[in-house]
Amino acid sequence: MKLLRGCVTAGVAVFDRQANTFTDVLNPDLQFRSASVVKLLIALDYLWDRGPEYDIPAADRARLEVMLRSSDDDAASYYWEHLGGADIVDRMVPRLGLTYTAGPPATHPGFWGYVAFTAADTVRIYRYLLDQAPTPVRGFVMGNLHQATRFGSDGFDQYFGIASVFDPAFSIKQGWSGFTGSSGFGTDRAKPVAAGVDLTREALHTTGTVGRGDRTIVAVFTLHPDGTPYGKAYTDLTRLTRTLNVPGGVLSAGSWLTTTGSGVRVRSAPNTSGAILGALPAGVDVLVTCQKKGQLIEAPPRSSEWWAYLPKYGGYVTNVYVGSGGAKLPGVPDC
Repeated sequence: MKLLRGCVTAGVAVFDRQANTFTDVLNPDLQFRSASVVKLLIALDYLWDRGPEYDIPAADRARLEVMLRSSDDDAASYYWEHLGGADIVDRMVPRLGLTYTAGPPATHPGFWGYVAFTAADTVRIYRYLLDQAPTPVRGFVMGNLHQATRFGSDGFDQYFGIASVFDPAFSIKQGWSGFTGSSGFGTDRAKPVAAGVDLTREALHTTGTVGRGDRTIVAVFTLHPDGTPYGKAYTDLTRLTRTLNVPGGVLSAGSWLTTTGSGVRVRSAPNTSGAILGALPAGVDVLVTCQKKGQLIEAPPRSSEWWAYLPKYGGYVTNVYVGSGGAKLPGVPDC
């Protein structure tokens, strides 16, 4: 595992279910604020006593699906309130045999994103889901994680880490906290100083499964220096994930290149008439498989009529904002 440069703190646990062993670990019991990864516990607590049929009313199904697929915070807050807040954590810890998971600070009981998680406990949650949970529970939760949307409900691109690195079989439950513009940013005006877990630095986490049959469980938690832009954290976490030993994982093919500019649009065709499929976080690494000649784009001193194809987005971005900004990307084949 190649550690990140600078002051990034990481907790990593990679578990091969087929070999029943960990293949990568780094600070597996170090506590991080969970951000949206706690939504796994919220969903499991909701489902716990609904057997044996596990019928889910339509309204709850809609809320749970958007919470799991698109990391919707309003849905999480709804269940946090209706299921007793930190009582959810108190119930789930003994049920799943978690060791260092803990509720939010007493001064901030409504902040579900402040629940303390570790990489090792996250692996335990996925192992329960995959190997012990009733079939309807496993099917519902994992089915939604396998259908995670490209963008979260708050508009943030959540295809970092696992989703950026591996093809094609993966599931994800991501977490991000503290970035300008993210849901809930700035709402906590009085973060407790001695909370036992860092509540101030930007947090970005990638968790889920990789490989056929959900062979390997991956949990990577990271904290970044204060003020780190989302694109920088996105890139650093993805680079770290690329170095992990993940049995069964198929690395996405192509060339990794860094983008420039902010809000660069990905389009369905190599021209500005193509439908907008999304916008890239500023300064993020992207996977490029080929390039295609299209509309000339001029952004002095750069210009190019070539467009890079990004398979993870299924669309194109002008070469003006990819790599060195040359007219054509060296070493990248034509589409």
